Amino acid sequence: MSPEFVINLAQEAIKTTILVSMPVLLIALVVGLVISIFQAVTQINEMTLTFVPKILAIFLGLILFGSWMLEHIATFTINTIQQIPNYIR
Repeated sequence: MSPEFVINLAQEAIKTTILVSMPVLLIALVVGLVISIFQAVTQINEMTLTFVPKILAIFLGLILFGSWMLEHIATFTINTIQQIPNYIR
């Protein structure tokens, strides 16, 4: 197993991780920003107001993007398992 092979595998793993986590993180970022602006405008400082909508939005995002995320993770896993003979060399 050459150093280039290990670096390529690590790059693919990091790329897959970023790609799969990006939709949920963007949803949480947007919802958190909207809630923060709402709280600043109305001067409401309720802690549950920040968490509950964000959790609901993340669950909705997982429902919407879950199959796509699972497909990318499964593709990466299948490719990694199929390359096990190359790891041994």
